[in-house]
Amino acid sequence: MTPKVLIFNPRSANSKHRIPNSILQVGASIHGIYDYVFVDGNLEKDPWLKLKTFFTSGRIKYFCITVMPGPQLKQAIPFSKRIKELFPKTMVIWGGYFASNQYKVSLDSGFVDYIVNGPGDHAFPRLLDCLESGEFHKLETIQNLIYKASHKIIKTAKEPLLDQDALPPLPYEYLNTFYPLEHYLGKTFLGKKTFAYHSSFGCPFTCSFCAVVPIYNARWKGKSAKTMYDDISYFKKNYGIDAIEFHDNNFFTSRKRVVEFSKLILNDGISWWGEGRIDTINQYSDDDLILMRKAGCKMIFLGAETGNDEVLKQMDKGGQQTGQMIKDFAVRMKRIGIIPEMSFVLGLPADSKDKVMDQIDMDIEFIRNIKALNPDTEIIIYLYSPVPTEGSELYQQIVAAGFTFPKHLEAWISPDWEHFDLRKNPLTPWLTPSMVDKIKNFETVLNGYYPTVSDFRLRGLKRKIIKQLSAFRYKNNLYACPYEIKLLQKLWKYRQPEIEGFYLE
Repeated sequence: MTPKVLIFNPRSANSKHRIPNSILQVGASIHGIYDYVFVDGNLEKDPWLKLKTFFTSGRIKYFCITVMPGPQLKQAIPFSKRIKELFPKTMVIWGGYFASNQYKVSLDSGFVDYIVNGPGDHAFPRLLDCLESGEFHKLETIQNLIYKASHKIIKTAKEPLLDQDALPPLPYEYLNTFYPLEHYLGKTFLGKKTFAYHSSFGCPFTCSFCAVVPIYNARWKGKSAKTMYDDISYFKKNYGIDAIEFHDNNFFTSRKRVVEFSKLILNDGISWWGEGRIDTINQYSDDDLILMRKAGCKMIFLGAETGNDEVLKQMDKGGQQTGQMIKDFAVRMKRIGIIPEMSFVLGLPADSKDKVMDQIDMDIEFIRNIKALNPDTEIIIYLYSPVPTEGSELYQQIVAAGFTFPKHLEAWISPDWEHFDLRKNPLTPWLTPSMVDKIKNFETVLNGYYPTVSDFRLRGLKRKIIKQLSAFRYKNNLYACPYEIKLLQKLWKYRQPEIEGFYLE
């Protein structure tokens, strides 16, 4: 084999045991057409050494990276730059949310040549065909592509989402020749061998704070329940999986598909988790939800965001979700027996800093109300990090408040910006240090009094001790300087699933 294409998955904070669906999708698009190799930065002690070994062979012409915001940038940016410096004839091709949303700064860097803007099932092989043939005039006809020509950025038309069942199968067994698939089946609270799976692309909604919106433009396409079940059955038979994380942007978009899938997997003894919207799943019947629970649905990640109806409208949450619906849904999930994992976005801009703080206080009280209604509700707290959803009211507001993204690509891996897209430490001008401290201190106390069920190492006496230690603070709204709780969380390596995922080393 003389590979021309190297497909690289940069190291992420919580992906060592997560099968890299993004690079598998890239590989599937050229499988049998171009020879290619995989390098997974999560499973390499020294990814750069592995990359350099391939490139010094003189055969690699295309360096292709899936680039998500956050930790992946720490390898994607410097490695792309070094490849371009050492092997200047190499074409560097980026895909992923970061590349699509921050395409200008990426292309202006001088070491990113092309960006696949969204799904690359057609765009990627067609791009390689043009580059191989030298027919550069055809680049403008390739949908889902962004590149520079004569110092001008060209952004081609968006391609309709494809029939997911008609796409070629992911090359799992080819990946297995580079990295044994068992490495990707880690232990989580869901099961001993948890399999990460994508069953759909896109989302039919236009939330103004979501990075998916500019890429998919309110479009969604999913695999059929039968195709999903066939894939999962293959991994159960050959690798003994007993749990699934569905990493779709919105797994529950189609009720019919979810119900059909639940019936298929009902007796397979597989637990699963997925992401959805409260106003969508709230339209499911109790019988639907009970079926899902019996079929292994253990927890659902849900964007609650806030209890303030006006802010929900500002976020473009579809005009249906309300604070009362969120509370009612928490109660309903308690009765059904599925754990709701609700995320909240605190620290949105407002007309004044006093209004920002008032909204933070309201959200904290609303979270406490949710916990009172259903103590099993998992709470995920994010600080609002802007995304370039140009044209939305929220984006106009953040620009007016003085927020700007970095003008140079390498600034994204500076200490100030490194954790921006983890939505834990945003550089937003309307948030003061005292506001950030209040949110983080509340989060510490909340996680002490209600430790996440996903950290199954924290149980028995440890769980009892940290809960009792936090009780006085939580019950009396005393959040400042919770050093004793932080000490125990550090000592016992408390895991926050939104940062570290469900997998344990």
